Amino acid sequence: DETLLRFPCRFPIKAMGRSEAGIEAIMMAIIERHAPETSAEALRSRPSRNGNWIAVTVEIEAPSKGQLDGIYRELSDHRQITCAF
Repeated sequence: DETLLRFPCRFPIKAMGRSEAGIEAIMMAIIERHAPETSAEALRSRPSRNGNWIAVTVEIEAPSKGQLDGIYRELSDHRQITCAF
């Protein structure tokens, strides 16, 4: 797999969903399965102007592209996550 990233590297995982969906907890559960050393302090969230949506970022130490692919695959498959980028 081709990538411009050099591993290991710090990498921000971003996702978005409805505010009431508990996106922060969902995202941390997924991240912890793939990067168990990631602490809750790595999470940042920002609500939309009207508070209907929330954007969440978790910065991880990524050892490989395969790990990132696994995280994004699981985030994309989750019904509460509107988008992951």
